[in-house]
Amino acid sequence: MAIASVNPANGKVLKTFEALSDSQVDAKIGRAAGVFPSFQRLPFTQRGRWMMNAAEILESEKEELGRLMTMEMGKPLRSAIEEAVKCAWACRYYAENAERFLADEAVETAATKSYIHYQPLGPILAVMPWNFPFWQVFRFVAPALMAGNVGLLKHASNVPQCALKIEEILLRAGFPEGTFQTLLIGSKQVDRVLDDPRIRAATLTGSEEAGVQVGTGAAKRIKKEVLELGGSDPFIVMPSANLEQAVTTAVKARIVNNGQSCIAAKRFIVAEPIMEEFQGKFVSQMEALKIGDPLDESTELGPLATADGVTSLDADVKKTVAAGARVLTGGKPLDNRPGNYYSPTVLTDIPLNSPAYREELFGPVACLFPAKNLEDAIRIANDSKFGLGASAWTNDPAERERFIHDLEAGMVFINRMVASDPRLPFGGVKKSGHGRELGPYGIREFTNIKTVWVQAA
Repeated sequence: MAIASVNPANGKVLKTFEALSDSQVDAKIGRAAGVFPSFQRLPFTQRGRWMMNAAEILESEKEELGRLMTMEMGKPLRSAIEEAVKCAWACRYYAENAERFLADEAVETAATKSYIHYQPLGPILAVMPWNFPFWQVFRFVAPALMAGNVGLLKHASNVPQCALKIEEILLRAGFPEGTFQTLLIGSKQVDRVLDDPRIRAATLTGSEEAGVQVGTGAAKRIKKEVLELGGSDPFIVMPSANLEQAVTTAVKARIVNNGQSCIAAKRFIVAEPIMEEFQGKFVSQMEALKIGDPLDESTELGPLATADGVTSLDADVKKTVAAGARVLTGGKPLDNRPGNYYSPTVLTDIPLNSPAYREELFGPVACLFPAKNLEDAIRIANDSKFGLGASAWTNDPAERERFIHDLEAGMVFINRMVASDPRLPFGGVKKSGHGRELGPYGIREFTNIKTVWVQAA
C-alpha cells in the first residue's frame, strides 16, 4: 500500500512511499528494544545535550520545516514556521527541567529511608495526527526521550515527509540509532505493533474512534496509554467582557490551523444582551478573512488537509441546516479554485439533534449559541460529550471563579484563547481522552513511579 504526500492547496501528489512490511516493522521494534537498556542509563546531561541540539536544528531550519508542513497539510506558512519554533521551545524546556521533574521524592515513613523513584518504561508507540505534524510529535518526544524512553512513531499517512524529517532531526542532533524511529505503516497495522510485548505503552492524539481502537488495544494487553482526542471547545462571552478583543480572538480561535485543531473554539456561547453586537462583528470578520495559497504569508485561511475532510465537513453542515439551523455566512466548499477549500462559515439556531451541536466540526465552521445568563452559559458549555478546553471572557471575578470551577474541561482559559504550553499539563476529560501531556505531569505519564522502602538491618 502506497503512502502519499499530497499538496492540499492544489491536489498534486508530492511523493509516495511504500508501507513497511511486517518484518521491517519487527526489525525496527527490535532496534528500539535493543537500544533502550543503554539509553535509559545515560545521564540527563547527555540526553539534554542532544535535545538542545534538536532545538537548534528546529530553529535554524524553521523556514524549510515550515514549508514542508504547509506543503503536506496546508497550514498557513507563518503558522508552520511558528510550530517549528514551538517544538524547539519544548525541547529546551525538557532538556532544562527533566532531571528536576524526575528527581527522587523523599517521603517520611517508619522506614530508615523511603522515597518515590521514576524510571522509564521502554519502547513507546506514538500514533500522531496530521494537523500539527511537528508539534504533536515533539510534545511526546521531548519528555519521553528525556525520561529515558525510546519512541516509535506511526504518523498520519498524509504527512510521511514530516514524519521522516523528525527522525532525521533527532539523529542529526546526536540521539543513537533506534532511539526514535518512524514507522511508515497504515492504521490497520497499529494493533499488531501494540500486540508486540516489546512495546510497553502507547500515546495517541486523534479522533474519538481512533482513541477507542488504540485504547482498547492497549487495555487488553494491560499497557499504559495516554489519549488526547477530539474537542468541541466552548468560547463564552459575558456582558462584562472586552467585546472587541473577544470578537477578534474568537475569529482567530476558530480558524487556527484552518479550523482543524482539537482545541480550536467551536461553540460560541454569548450572553443574550450582547449577542446581536457580537454576531454582527464576528460574521463581518469571518467574511473578511483572506483565503488563498498557504505559502503566501498574507493568507489567513488555507485549505483543509484532505478532500475527504471537505466532504465530511460539508455533509455535517448540510445535515445541521436540514435540521433547522441558519447559515449566517459561508456554508459550502469553495469550488471555484483547486484544492480543499471550505468557506468561513457561521451557523446559528442550531438544533440539539444536529451534528454541529453534538459532534466536532473540523474546519472553519463556527456555531453561535445565545445564553440567558451565567447558569445557562455553563449548561450549554457542558452539554457535550467532549471536555478538552474552554475559553471564557468576563471581567466579573465571581463569574470567573464559577467558570474555573464548573466548566467540565481539562483546561480553562479566562480572557484568552485555549493554547498548549510546555510548562502546563495538556489534556481533557469525558470523551476528549485521559492522561496528560506537557509540564511535569506529562513526563511522568510514561514512567514507573516506583516506591522504594529501605529499612536498616
